[in-house]
Amino acid sequence: MQASDLFVRCLEEEGLEYIFGVPGEENAHFMMSLEKSKSIRFVLTRHEQGAAFMAEIYGRLTGNPAACLGTLGPGATNLITGVADSNMDRAPMLVLTGQGTIRRLHKESHQVMDVVGMFRPVTKWAETVLHADNIPEMVRKAVRIARTEKPGAVHLELPEDVAKHDTLAAPLTPIRFRRPVPADKIVDQAFELLRNARRPLIIAGNGCIRKRASKQLRMLCEKTGIGVISTFMAKGAVDMDADYCLYTVGLGTKDRMNYVIDDADVILALGFDMVEYHPRLWNPNRDKTIIHADFLPAEIDENYHPKVEVVGDLAHFLWMLNERLMAVEVPAYELTAQRRARAAMKADLEEYAADDQEGSIRPQKALWDARQVLGPDDILLSDVGAHKMWIARHYHCHEPNTCLIPNGFCSMGFALPGAIAAALVYPDRRILGISGDAGFLMNVQEMETAKRLGVNLVMLVWEDHEYGLIAWKQTNEFGRHTDLTFGNPEWLGLAAAFGWHGHRCDDSAKLQGVLEAAFNEAGPSLVVMTVDYRENARLTKKLGELTATI
Repeated sequence: MQASDLFVRCLEEEGLEYIFGVPGEENAHFMMSLEKSKSIRFVLTRHEQGAAFMAEIYGRLTGNPAACLGTLGPGATNLITGVADSNMDRAPMLVLTGQGTIRRLHKESHQVMDVVGMFRPVTKWAETVLHADNIPEMVRKAVRIARTEKPGAVHLELPEDVAKHDTLAAPLTPIRFRRPVPADKIVDQAFELLRNARRPLIIAGNGCIRKRASKQLRMLCEKTGIGVISTFMAKGAVDMDADYCLYTVGLGTKDRMNYVIDDADVILALGFDMVEYHPRLWNPNRDKTIIHADFLPAEIDENYHPKVEVVGDLAHFLWMLNERLMAVEVPAYELTAQRRARAAMKADLEEYAADDQEGSIRPQKALWDARQVLGPDDILLSDVGAHKMWIARHYHCHEPNTCLIPNGFCSMGFALPGAIAAALVYPDRRILGISGDAGFLMNVQEMETAKRLGVNLVMLVWEDHEYGLIAWKQTNEFGRHTDLTFGNPEWLGLAAAFGWHGHRCDDSAKLQGVLEAAFNEAGPSLVVMTVDYRENARLTKKLGELTATI
């Protein structure tokens, strides 16, 4: 068969469901082959970056890779931000790009550049298909690497002349392997440290949002009462309503839960990615007794030097801990500080639940209302900006993978294309994307994609006419900020132009009703509110005044 047909057959064999992208001349043969597929859906996007974010969210929600596709040169460079975001946030993804004929890659040539070299720093593996017979091995390897813990992005480049070649090769049948489990001896060491602790604490990271890990973690906490602080990406690893849920940690400024970390004598770090929240912010004196448990060994860092490292399948390790706990009397831990911190943070979350401010809406109120209109399995996606800080602190979850925050590479423009992918994966759930006015306009063209696909989603835009997070940080450091302001479109006219429903709400008492109405509309809806970012300075002041008296 033709090489491009074989490539598609291999992707079908791997169970690939979606390819998002913008094709070009150099992957025309691949596209013709893809058009014949009965199991892979190609979603045409309006920008390659949007395609990469869509593939990322598909991977985060399912654990299996989707693909994003671009042509050579500018198509490939447009993909790279979303690819880097996926790779650093541990989402499996295939990146497929075209390339000129291999006879012109060695010299200056139209649109030709070293795409594989460009992708290597932001992927787990990147390579060019130089011979049609290599396609089955390379696709099989790419998918295996993308799915293997820690998951990430993998890039394959298919030159246009190789795509036309004939081949007798056939797809390889995928063979899945079971992840290795920790040895009993090292689990015994971790168990003894935990058993003899007085004030143990769990920090749950990205690895804990795997369903089996979350289930075993909850069993451990039900048995022991040990509190769990989640990183931004681990929200929902334990239920927000559980007494042992200590909400999140991750702000650059010390927050309530940092004092719980200070109080702890043993910290069990589960599935923790250092990129989420650097240990120098929570272990500055390098004096914490840390148990590291993850699919991979710990990153070497002077502020994160575990006493015990448990390497292997995380869910299985937690099961091994639970088995040991069943055989002993549960230690009488001293968890008063954890209970007080939870109560104080819960009061912060509820402070503006009945706010009726007009003219602008406080971040706390917007997120309280968002939580009320979303069910336990519904999904909120955060873009990057000042609103992300508020979502991280004030929006909490009942189930894993129901609040998706980019927290490694932290790319703006993530929420709208991500919401489209979430709506494709879970068409029966409510999908809410929250963006600032800056981030939303970075991929605004995907409003057309959402309308064309007919997906049901709501985008809530917080309008402040500036790059609010940068303004917040500059003001904290310098007492003022540089010129970060800009204008915006007439939002309801923008929604109408793309065929979306549109709503404007600047009355706190009415926001919940507007969101409910938007979710009851068929197709995509845009809700715009003026955000009261005076709360940024107030939060900075509040956090600065916190003490360890909890």
